Amino acid sequence: MGSQDNRAENANSGQVYTIAVNDNRHDDAQSLRFQSKDPIVLQDGDRIAQILKNDCDGHGGDVKHPTNFSETLMHLFKGNVGSGIFAMGDAFKNSGAVLGSVLVPILGLICVHSQHLLLNASLHLQEKLSLTKNPGFATTVELCFATGPSGLQKYSTLSRRLVNLFLCLTQFGFCCVYFVFISTNVKQILDYYGYEYDIHLHMAVVLIPVYLSCLVRNLKFLVPLSMLANILMLAGIIITLYYAAQPPGASRVENFASIGQLPLAFGTAVFAFEGIGLVLPLQNEMKKPKKFNSTFGVLNVGMVIVTILYLTVGLVSYLKYGDAIHGSVTLDLPKDEILAQCVKLIISVGILFTFALQFYIPIDLMFPSVREHFSSLKRPVLVELVFRTVFVLITFALAEIVPFLDLFITLVGAFSSTTIALIIPPILEMVTQKMTPWILIKDLFIVIVGLLGCVTGSYESIRLIVNAFKKESL
Repeated sequence: MGSQDNRAENANSGQVYTIAVNDNRHDDAQSLRFQSKDPIVLQDGDRIAQILKNDCDGHGGDVKHPTNFSETLMHLFKGNVGSGIFAMGDAFKNSGAVLGSVLVPILGLICVHSQHLLLNASLHLQEKLSLTKNPGFATTVELCFATGPSGLQKYSTLSRRLVNLFLCLTQFGFCCVYFVFISTNVKQILDYYGYEYDIHLHMAVVLIPVYLSCLVRNLKFLVPLSMLANILMLAGIIITLYYAAQPPGASRVENFASIGQLPLAFGTAVFAFEGIGLVLPLQNEMKKPKKFNSTFGVLNVGMVIVTILYLTVGLVSYLKYGDAIHGSVTLDLPKDEILAQCVKLIISVGILFTFALQFYIPIDLMFPSVREHFSSLKRPVLVELVFRTVFVLITFALAEIVPFLDLFITLVGAFSSTTIALIIPPILEMVTQKMTPWILIKDLFIVIVGLLGCVTGSYESIRLIVNAFKKESL
């Protein structure tokens, strides 16, 4: 670990703290994550200094390999367009063709707005605390509470822990879904040619390339994988739309689904849209961070494209296959056509290359604490590789336990994704900004929608998972 220097001196207005925290990142690049431009004048400067020093965003400082606009857009696109886009047909099945066409863009708008709320909260802290770099997601939440109304300051540590927990649950949930998605599609191909093996064996084979990709430790070096994954996913989407657009369509399509199905549609859609965990890391890695959240910046441009893709793929897929559609529309493509088999393989490889990017986030959150604990060891890189290996195996084990693709997607989206994507950001705005009636009503509306979706979607997903296990045991 590098040196840490906290200097304090008395001032008439309170204690003045010049915070200069110098760490060595675990990729051996020096990190000046929170070197303030000016002294910070706060009544509780010790508390703020400690929060900044303990920040776990290990990749958020002076980046050795910063990304440009197009590279960041690649990461944003790849982080959002994964297995969730092929599950959007299932979301339309649980909402209806007409209702889904309205709800999906609205939900996408709310998710993007929430991402801007997080960025605004981070910008608020940069200005208030004179920071040169914005903290990570959890530290942003903790600082918002610590510098907010006095009645909320005691909850700052708890808020950080909860955010880190839900971020890790969400990202590891994505990775679990990727295991199931790849294995299910590959199994369908091999089954057609007579190589019928259990889904769990397929997952064990998929573990090998997944593990190798997760050994890449720097976000910059994941750019080639992201670019290749984007090309493969785009080709897969085009071919899937080609099949879905061919007549005849499904004989049974509902315009409005039953109310009981809406929580499932909500969970699937939030799972697809949830990319808030990437927002701050991607902005921190940019050469020009202001181009990330500007009007025509990476976030807005990328998410408009993503929303159009989700709406198109979901609606066209549902109109083609109706209520018989699977958790991934790729499983509905013809089993006996070479092109359909190729697209399943292409998309599976694209998802495989996405795994490392999703895996990057929880490792980025957790590893700095582990690195500090093992700071006396002479091989920090080896410690990180062992740490990554352990969590790849944990993710693999969870996927083996619950191999139900559509239900796994809904559960992850409803429980953990909804919490960090829809509930926490508006709370941050209420804590940090001066409230007007309009802002208060808007934020409360988003929180209520998030809570309802979280509770009902989680309950319904767990109920269906239990029923699925019961059917397998019969």
